[in-house]
Amino acid sequence: MDKVFIKALCIETIIGIYDWERATKQVVELDLEMAWDNRPPAASDDIALALDYEAVSNRMRQFAGERQFLLVETMAEEIAAIVLQEFHSPWVRVRVTKPGAIDGAAGVGVQIERGMR
Repeated sequence: MDKVFIKALCIETIIGIYDWERATKQVVELDLEMAWDNRPPAASDDIALALDYEAVSNRMRQFAGERQFLLVETMAEEIAAIVLQEFHSPWVRVRVTKPGAIDGAAGVGVQIERGMR
């Protein structure tokens, strides 16, 4: 299975359960791995056959800017659904990281896989 990936996409959103987290946007890092058959775009050199990672990135920024989340788990599930439904990838791995959320840790978050490999 071929994969298209986006690594450490920084997006701003309101996320968290504490009052101070609800008051201002925070930066979260998003990593995506999306299943895609890269043979057709590679053979034809045609972007229309490729999974457009710029379009995916823009959609993730738009989505995160419009929504608010209590849990990173909710954000990850909704992102996975967008990739599967709107971009027609048969499988996706989503990692949402909140940098600096815990003292002494570079980040915390969740990773999920959805769809068929």
